[in-house]
Amino acid sequence: MEKQTITIYDVAREAGVSMATVSRVVNGNPNVKPATRKKVLEVIDRLDYRPNAVARGLASKKTTTVGVIIPDVTNIYFSSLARGIDDVATMYKYNIILANSDENGQKEIQVLNTLLAKQVDGIIFMGNQVTDSLRHEFQRSKTPIVLAGSVDPKEEVGSVNIDYVAAIEEAVSTLIKHGNKKIAFVTGNLDDPINGMYRLKGYKQALNKANIDFDANLIFETEYSHKAGEAIWQKVKAAGATAAVVGDDELAIGLVNGATDDGAKLPNDFEVITSNDSKLTEIARPKLSSVTQPLYDIGAVAMRLLTKMMNKEEIDNETVLLPYGIVERGTTK
Repeated sequence: MEKQTITIYDVAREAGVSMATVSRVVNGNPNVKPATRKKVLEVIDRLDYRPNAVARGLASKKTTTVGVIIPDVTNIYFSSLARGIDDVATMYKYNIILANSDENGQKEIQVLNTLLAKQVDGIIFMGNQVTDSLRHEFQRSKTPIVLAGSVDPKEEVGSVNIDYVAAIEEAVSTLIKHGNKKIAFVTGNLDDPINGMYRLKGYKQALNKANIDFDANLIFETEYSHKAGEAIWQKVKAAGATAAVVGDDELAIGLVNGATDDGAKLPNDFEVITSNDSKLTEIARPKLSSVTQPLYDIGAVAMRLLTKMMNKEEIDNETVLLPYGIVERGTTK
């Protein structure tokens, strides 16, 4: 037998109050007598009433839902950001619709339009790059959008990140101080501005300050997976590199495994600094030296920035840079 849907009218009738009073109780409005509130809440509990989010959205022109576009839900970097987003969303009473874009530009647009069709109040985009077609969709939409762990070189869309240029410059400088002159830069797609514009710029700046010539043969572009890291080790070794800065923790573990399987002893024979300081860096053996990023905070601050936009609050700066650091563990001397 199909369960009958309980409406706000049923609750009001059972509690002997107006629908407006039930609405005030549900929305946490303080202008309700404690005894009345208690009675309404008891009826809500007994009837198992759940407010209809769609109906509330039609009335308020808000759905209290936020779309989150994530390129790879299995990547610990993005899932750590999502945790921060979800906690702040809960605090501000927003529900999350999580959509996986598979790091595919066409699917990102498709997912974005699906979320907009669901009348979400805002969107957090975690992707590798803001393409021209994606930017066009952003501009066409009146829905507030914030990037988390993804940059917009034109700074037309609000974003929360670290200073990737300074972070990688410091990581490479650390390896140079350890006596390394041939340092590989192992990263994801260089079309992604984080890699091709910001991290690469930091890499070049560190070499320039140490009077070391840039060598394009030390730049390795691959996918973010441990298998890709293992596979690329022989190329890194053949290029004569004695150290590497890596753009992703899982990729870095693969590189370390490839080196170890080949008989290299880390950190004496080869040094590695990775970029995200996810919990993978502590799980790996040896533990990975890394740029530290406040992953949870990037997600949390992005969601808070989005709530300000959705509620038309005053915003000091839509481009937010959070602090980073370098932590040395077992893959550096």
